[in-house]
Order: sequence, then C-alpha cells, then structure tokens
Amino acid sequence: MVVDLWAVRHGQSTANVAFEEAARYRREDAGIPGKDADVPLSVFGRTQAAALGRWLASLPGDSRPEVAYESPYWRAHQTLKIMMEESRLAPGVPVEVRVDERLRDRETGILELLTPAAIARRYPAEADRRQRIGEVFYRPPGGESMLDVAHRTRSFLNDLDAEPARGVLVVGHDATVLMMRAVNDGLDETALVELMARVVVANASVSHWHRDDGRWARRSFSTVAHLPE
Repeated sequence: MVVDLWAVRHGQSTANVAFEEAARYRREDAGIPGKDADVPLSVFGRTQAAALGRWLASLPGDSRPEVAYESPYWRAHQTLKIMMEESRLAPGVPVEVRVDERLRDRETGILELLTPAAIARRYPAEADRRQRIGEVFYRPPGGESMLDVAHRTRSFLNDLDAEPARGVLVVGHDATVLMMRAVNDGLDETALVELMARVVVANASVSHWHRDDGRWARRSFSTVAHLPE
C-alpha cells in the first residue's frame, strides 16, 4: 500500500515564459503554436528538472518512490525523464514509469493557449461568464472546470489503494497538484474557492503526503528549496 506520495509540477515551460511576457507587454498573442499538450520545457525548466533529479537522488534509498506516474503532456514527460537521468534512476533500475491520462493539465477547450487579453477580445461573453462564475466552477466550451479536474484526481488517488508500492511519485501540473491537496485535505467547494485564491503551485515544486491511519497527512506543499535561484 502507498504510504508516501510526492507530487511534482513540471518545470518552467515555454508557454509559462511566453504568457508572462505577453502580460508584461500587453500582447494578445503569446506566440505559442500547436497544442497545449505539446508545449516543451524552457531552458530554465530543464535546469529545474535537473535540480529535481538531485532532490530525488538525495532521498534515502529506502524512502525513494518505487513507481512514477506522469501526465501525458510533453512538458511533464520531459521533467520526469530529466529527473531520472540526473538522479541516475535510468532504465534498468527498478523504478516503473506509467502514464496516466487523469494527470493531464486542465483542458481549456476553445480558450486553449489564449491570453486573457485575447479571450476578452475574441470571446467577451466567455470572459464575463468566467468572471461571474469564478475559476472553480467555470467550464469553458470544450473544456473543464477545476471541479472536473478534482473528480479525475480523486479517481487517481482512489486507485492508489490498490498500488503495492510504498512510495509513488507523480509528475503533473499546477491544476492536478492543487486538486490533490483539495481531495486529500477533504475540502468542500467553499474551501476550494478560498484555496485557489491564496495558493500557487510553483514550477518544479514538490508536495509530499504521508498516509497515517488511512488518511493522507500533508507534510509539505509546493516547496522549492531544492531549486536554483
């Protein structure tokens, strides 16, 4: 049975950089082509992933995760691959990697890879509805609300009851890590709204839960002490 669960957000992506620059210079177009699932890590994101690998290697041998689950998105896959290479947990070492669709980032439908400025101009009615409903409940056309992400995250966590490994590593996204906290902490919808208003899951951060008497106890959340300045 799983006793320790570590959740990692992927390293900085090229979209993270592009959206920050678009906001800084008030641009509508962030210049990110293709699909969100195909967005890669930035150069600094790869550096962060290597730092995560060194953190992983620093764990006592009997405390390291035995199984790693990753989001199917490219930036999450790159993060885990670099982590394992840096920590020497390479193929041939008994650490199993599994892809789980439930760990994907929040799907934003017609708003995918659009900046807030672009959404306001192209879909003003959606921008207004999003503002009125709030981020927890808002579901864009073709996309998901954060409650939808919480439901699939809960499904994943429930399935860990049948996982024989004692330690599990998850590499996903800010939405999935945040919803892990919501599910493990047993938050209702009101508490989830409050959590999302005050908590940010940092790139390449580590969150840790330990199972005690059948319940997940949060040991740390979104820690970045292992990362370079």
